Amino acid sequence: MVWESNTCIENPYRVSKVMKYVFFAIVLLLLSTGHAAAENASTDVVITVDSTNLRFNPSEVTLQEGQAVRFVWGGQALPHNAVAKDGLFDSGEPSRDVDYRFVFENGTAGDYEFVCEPHESFGMVGTITVEPAPLPPPAEVVEEVEVVEEVPALSLLSSITMLAFVAILRRPVEE
Repeated sequence: MVWESNTCIENPYRVSKVMKYVFFAIVLLLLSTGHAAAENASTDVVITVDSTNLRFNPSEVTLQEGQAVRFVWGGQALPHNAVAKDGLFDSGEPSRDVDYRFVFENGTAGDYEFVCEPHESFGMVGTITVEPAPLPPPAEVVEEVEVVEEVPALSLLSSITMLAFVAILRRPVEE
């Protein structure tokens, strides 16, 4: 509150506690949705360029089906690319800045040689070994379960939005 010549003026920008909690909950929800994407990226195998020696770094990697390989470099003096000799993946035309990601799907187990096309004759080659994905645990025998129809639940975001509106509507009206 602000006092001006014996008159109390309510701050129109004051935020209630409820609104602060609602805002906090929405921020947490939005941050948690990006977590899954970051988790997938953390399992990627990253290959960069050692431009001093014209080599991939590392030049030999091993991963499992379902994992991805990322070719990443930037600000290189010479343009590079990464191309599988069998054509399975291709990062495109040689470039000084590259961020290319390729996922090895199920059924792609094997060894894959790749090269930097402009520098293959200088030995800029590599090998990716893809191992089969681990087998899932054997399925247990499930007995027949009675299906009960339920009323669809509101999503978390809808619930939070509804709570925000209720909080706004329940605020006392000042005259």
